[in-house]
Amino acid sequence: MGQSKKPRPRKSAAPKLVKWIVAAAVLGAAGYGLSQMSNIAYGDAQIKVIDFSGLDARQKREALEAANAARCNCGCGMTLAQCVATDSTCPIRQDNVEKIKKMVNDAARTKS
Repeated sequence: MGQSKKPRPRKSAAPKLVKWIVAAAVLGAAGYGLSQMSNIAYGDAQIKVIDFSGLDARQKREALEAANAARCNCGCGMTLAQCVATDSTCPIRQDNVEKIKKMVNDAARTKS
């Protein structure tokens, strides 16, 4: 006669919800990571021995990018900005300070 249909067990929505939450978290983390990318690891707040006050925002960024790209020559592997900001024992730290000051002066000469 007629076959009785057994009700199928309902699938829980939880696994699907978890997948969406994970996907949203991954996308959010990727977006945050991209927004934080910068060529400036050490800014004017960390390089306190240099006066950046005479520069506008674009000039300051130019000087900081240069200081964060150039390398210290003592063999430590740090950038000039990192060395000046973190290593008060570097034997050529004062030379590095002077190099960054020159970068600031060069940036100040560029038009805004």
